Amino acid sequence: MLIGIVIGNVWATRKEEVLNGLKFMVVQRVDMADGSTHESFVAVDCVGAGIGERVLVVTGSSARKALDNPQTPVDAAIVGILDEPKSE
Repeated sequence: MLIGIVIGNVWATRKEEVLNGLKFMVVQRVDMADGSTHESFVAVDCVGAGIGERVLVVTGSSARKALDNPQTPVDAAIVGILDEPKSE
C-alpha cells in the first residue's frame, strides 16, 4: 500500500469499455517519514476522494480486486481517505 495526495484528475473520452463509469485521479506518492513527495501516477478512485486529500492506494492485483473485477485493466486504486497521521 502507498500513501499519496490527490493532485488532479484525468478525463478520458476513449477507453476500454470496462473502465466506463470509473473516476481517474492523479496521485503523488508521499513519504510520511520525511514528508517528501515522489512520482505521480493515475489511480482509479473507489472511495470518492477529492483533490488535496491524502489517500491510501493499492497496486497490482490488489487494485483489480478492489474493483470486484479481476479482469479490469488497472494497476492502482484509491481504497481509503486518510484523516490524520497517527503519532506515537
